[in-house]
Amino acid sequence: MAIPEISIERGDLTQVEVDAIVNAANPKLLGGGGVDGAIHRAAGPELRSACRALAKTDGVRCPFGEARITAGFELPARHVIHTVGPIYGRTPDPEAVLERAYTSSMSLADDHGLESIAFPAISTGAYGFPLEPAAEIALRAVRRPWSNVRRVRFVLFTAEVHAAFDRAMTQ
Repeated sequence: MAIPEISIERGDLTQVEVDAIVNAANPKLLGGGGVDGAIHRAAGPELRSACRALAKTDGVRCPFGEARITAGFELPARHVIHTVGPIYGRTPDPEAVLERAYTSSMSLADDHGLESIAFPAISTGAYGFPLEPAAEIALRAVRRPWSNVRRVRFVLFTAEVHAAFDRAMTQ
C-alpha cells in the first residue's frame, strides 16, 4: 500500500486519459448540469443507459457520500465513478459527506484494481460547498495508502478552483 502521487491541473475532465474519472453526480445518476452534464455528453447515450441499469432504492441510485462505477464508453477514461457530494447548507454534516464522497470513489477504484483516477472539485459548483475547505477535504481524503491507486489527478475547469486546490496542496 502506498500514498498516491497527486497533481493539480487546470483542464477538461472529459479529455483525461486515466483508468477512471469521477463524476460529481446527483442521486438519480441520470445527468444534469456542470461536470455531470459534460461527462454524460462526452460519454454518449450509453452512459445514461448504464446508469439507468444501476439498482435504485426510493428513486436513488447513489446516496450522498457514496459512489457507483460504470464503463467510460466514448470517454478516454475506461470507467466513470459517479459520486454524490453534499448540498452545502442542506445536507447534514456536509464536511463528513464530502470526505466520504472522495474516499468512496477511491475505495471503488482501488477495489476494481484501477491505478489512476481524476477528480473534479466535488460539490463546489451548484451544490455550493466553499472552495477552500472543499479543497482541503479533497486532498486529505485521497492522501491515504491505497493498494492499487497510484495516481490521483485533480482536473479543475476554472482558474479560481485551480488556485484554491493549489493553495491547499501547498499547506
